[in-house]
Amino acid sequence: MQKHILVIDDEPEIRSALSQFLGLKGYRVSAVGTGEAALRVLRTDPPHLVISDLQMEDTDGLVLIEQLKECLPSVPVMLLTGVAFDPEVVRENLSKKVSSYMSKTASLQEIVTEVRRLLGDALPPAADAARP
Repeated sequence: MQKHILVIDDEPEIRSALSQFLGLKGYRVSAVGTGEAALRVLRTDPPHLVISDLQMEDTDGLVLIEQLKECLPSVPVMLLTGVAFDPEVVRENLSKKVSSYMSKTASLQEIVTEVRRLLGDALPPAADAARP
């Protein structure tokens, strides 16, 4: 069974890149650009992992993450953002709300490595090398 990842970002390019790359790695991806759409997916097709931006036009990412966690408290949430945080702020504040924090400047390979860690999906290096 494919694991389902919900990507929430108001930038179409980010949604597209993550959807395509994660899809190539064997995940089923739903990508949305608004908090309202994210909550709709959450209710109709619960994901195994949520990847969310922090700053979006229609909502505050942390408020949205709190709403997501109320619905599905055990689903890991990766915060993927262009906002740089002091490591102390991440450890003391964000770590209580999210499972992982990554910069949008991270490579797609670094992101998928973290996705696999959060989902417990470590593939042997040889199997991964065979995939595009």
